[in-house]
Amino acid sequence: MTALRRRPPDAIVIDLTRQPMQGRDLGLAVRQATSTRCVAIVFVDGLPEKVARVQQSLPDATFTPWSRVRGAIRNAIANPPKDPVVPSSAMAGYAGTPLPKKLGLKPGGRVALVGAPKAFAATLGPLPKDARVVDSRAKRDLTLWFVKRQSVLRREIKRMGKFAGGGGLWIVWPKQGTGIATDVTQVEVRKVGLASGLVDFKIAKIDDAWAGLRFSQRK
Repeated sequence: MTALRRRPPDAIVIDLTRQPMQGRDLGLAVRQATSTRCVAIVFVDGLPEKVARVQQSLPDATFTPWSRVRGAIRNAIANPPKDPVVPSSAMAGYAGTPLPKKLGLKPGGRVALVGAPKAFAATLGPLPKDARVVDSRAKRDLTLWFVKRQSVLRREIKRMGKFAGGGGLWIVWPKQGTGIATDVTQVEVRKVGLASGLVDFKIAKIDDAWAGLRFSQRK
């Protein structure tokens, strides 16, 4: 996003085929930034139900199949949004979504909380059918790792990265202005994760105090 903000293009093309929600998040970030707010956004392909969710968040973007993408780009550039939809944050697309669903916890799934605040299990709210919170030493499908110090993040990333198979690792950090002492930021979490062989593909607001990035192992 830094490069886009410095030199905004005429249009941004986003493929919704592989990771549609990450594509939506990019579109939301583009609209949130003042310098790129009026840049034409063209979403291409994707499953109908996923495309519909993106359209709910960014109704004034352009949606097209690859077979018509050239004409769609020309038309989008010629008719940029005059009053573009501006999300409250890059996480606005998840507003109203139950936290377990937002995190990717499925029926019958097991989630481990590592370093979580006391009573955070209650913050999760009702879990999907037969899903449960398990001990951090137990076998799990999803891990929420709460980190407040860069030193801990760097020291433990290799060990915790083993739980990222299938996109099963969330690295969670305190948001700025919450009063929680921390030196961890989104930039640092992504940097350390990528350096350890992981790939982030989703961001979410966990609650008013915490945000998280979801990681999978690089293929």
